[in-house]
Formats: sequence, structure tokens, C-alpha cells
Amino acid sequence: MTTDVLDLTADAASLAEAAGRIARLMPARPSQPALAGVLLGADRQGLLLTATDGELTARARVSATVHVEGSAVVSRRAFAETLAALATPEVRLSVEGSRLAVRTATARFALPRVGGEYPPCAGLPPLVGEVSGADLRQVAPPVAGAASREHALPIFTGVRLRSDGTRIALLATDRYRMAAASVPWRPAAEGARVDALVPAVVLAEMVKQAGRAERVVVHADARMFGLAWAQGSVVVPSLGTPFPDAQLDRLLDIAPECTIEVEADELAGALDRAAPYGGEQSRVVIEARDGILVVRASDPLTGEAEETVKASVRGDHLTRSYQARLLTDALRPFARRTVSMRVQEGMRATAFTAAPDLDLRYLVVPMRTAGEE
Repeated sequence: MTTDVLDLTADAASLAEAAGRIARLMPARPSQPALAGVLLGADRQGLLLTATDGELTARARVSATVHVEGSAVVSRRAFAETLAALATPEVRLSVEGSRLAVRTATARFALPRVGGEYPPCAGLPPLVGEVSGADLRQVAPPVAGAASREHALPIFTGVRLRSDGTRIALLATDRYRMAAASVPWRPAAEGARVDALVPAVVLAEMVKQAGRAERVVVHADARMFGLAWAQGSVVVPSLGTPFPDAQLDRLLDIAPECTIEVEADELAGALDRAAPYGGEQSRVVIEARDGILVVRASDPLTGEAEETVKASVRGDHLTRSYQARLLTDALRPFARRTVSMRVQEGMRATAFTAAPDLDLRYLVVPMRTAGEE
């Protein structure tokens, strides 16, 4: 492909969306100036946008009428912001000297081209199978949301992906909560499998983009993990840290002393209203009684709150304290559903599940009460 030349016409909204997707996957402040650009490549198939931060590589394909094949590199942030501000059906991109001209019927914007050779970009590792985009979109974001944001403990910043037979399992934890799910999986060949620990923040954005596709192809080897779909692909290095699989799998073996069936939205609303009264830690107390849950919060400075929520309660009538934010996050994936809360003995985690059509389990560790601390 010839560098420093390019001329094409594309749908403005599609191009703006692709540029925005690329920008969201990349760091706002790259480690090197050369990594701040997006490579635009025009060929017979249309326009391919490619960007890398030195480790992660993202590609997005956009339909375009190509007048002159070639490539150019511009600031990905400036390119995305320019396109996002346009209100026009079509846009024309063309190299004009040291600038990339972005033209509409009534306007012209000229972005400085980034000189020099574009940094090498990672290719997709071997194809190992495929999953439904809708299935992945349903479970991956809540699982990724349970991962830690503390980079001092990188093992807990990732989502564990493991395939077994015809399903692929996802699991993440920050030590105070854990989410686990699985979706149907079609291996590419007998023995093909996934065994990776993928940065949770990256996976969530990958799935947000790939999940709109009917079919998502999974690529993986010992070092890299990638997703590919009709409009693009993303490749990221796996976190090279051993994961305590056996220990975490045991936590999913739930032995409830009390099982509660409650509407997720009703409980989430009560938690939202009680949380401001829970002090600095937003501590809320949930008490199971016959036919109801009592949601309470109190603090010497903020006051008290108490609300009852209809529920089906089986087993012992227990009282547990939680951080409101963790419970709210646990309930969010089950919106508009009846959720099952399985409360275990002592400080063992409370498990949240829903109907069989959603294979998602969310565990939240209760807080110690004032007398236990």
C-alpha cells in the first residue's frame, strides 16, 4: 500500500463511530508520541483504521468508495473529535501535502499527518472458536465490572476465560465480590480451547463493540487474546499471572442458610434510597423476615432509613450488612428479573442468581457488624 496518498468518500456517521471505538480502546495519554496516531489504510475493501498503544491493537473496517488507494497517519484523538462534530451524510478524506483533509459539502478541516513509520501492530493469534455476540454482551460487562481497579494486584484486574467442551466460562473478582458466567462456545477444531486472563477494562470495551455482531470469533494463544467480528478486531496481551482457579471455583459451591426471591429493581431502589444514610462506607443492613426484606441504614451524622420490600424467604431469618454499592452492582445485571439471594453462614459470600436463561452468578462478601469489628 502506498503511503502519503489517500482519497476516499465514506458515510460520516459510520466513520465517526469507528474512530470513536478506536479512541475509547486506547489510552488518552500514550507512552510515546508515535503511539498517538491512527493508521488509515484505503484499499479495494474500503477503509481500515488501525491503532496500537504498543501492546493492544485495534482495527475497524468501514465501507468506503476509494478513489486513490494508500495510507496516512493522523492523531486519533483529533480525527475522532473532528468526525464526531460533523452533521453531514458523507465525508471525503484526502491527503493534501502534509495534511489530511476532511471535507464535507460546506466545510474543510485539515489535520497534520504524523510522519515516520507507524509502530508495528500485533496480528490476531490462532483462531480457537466462536461465540454469539448477544450472549457475550449479556454476561461479559457485569463479570468485568467485578474485577479490581488496583493495579498493585494485577491478578485481580483481569477476567479469567476458560473453555470447557461446548461452553466458555468468565470469572473475575476484586476479593470483596466475584462474578462468574458462561455462554455457549463453538470450538474451531477438536481440542481447541481458551485459557486466558484478559484485562477487565479492555475486555469490557471489546465486548461493547463486538457484542453487536451476530458472530464473534475468538483468537488466543499462550500470550495473546483477541476478538474479531465483521467490522473489526482487538488483540491484547494476556496477563501473565497464575490465577487461583481451584480456590475461586470452591467459592461458587454455595451452601445457603436462607434463600430469598425478590424483584431486583425493587431491592435496588430501596438500596439507593438507604445508601445516603449509611455513613462513609454506605453500609446497609438487610434483614430477612416472613414475606419481606427490611433494608436499613443509619449513621450518627446522616440519620436513619428503613424500608420493606416484598420477598419470598425460605430458611433461617438472617441479618447481614453490606456495602450498598456492591449490592447495587450485583443487582444491575438482573434488572427486570426476579433475583435469588442465597445467604450463607457467617462471613461467606451471598450469591445472586436469576432465571436459567442467564447463567450469571454474582457473589458479594458481607461486612462485619459493629460488634464483630
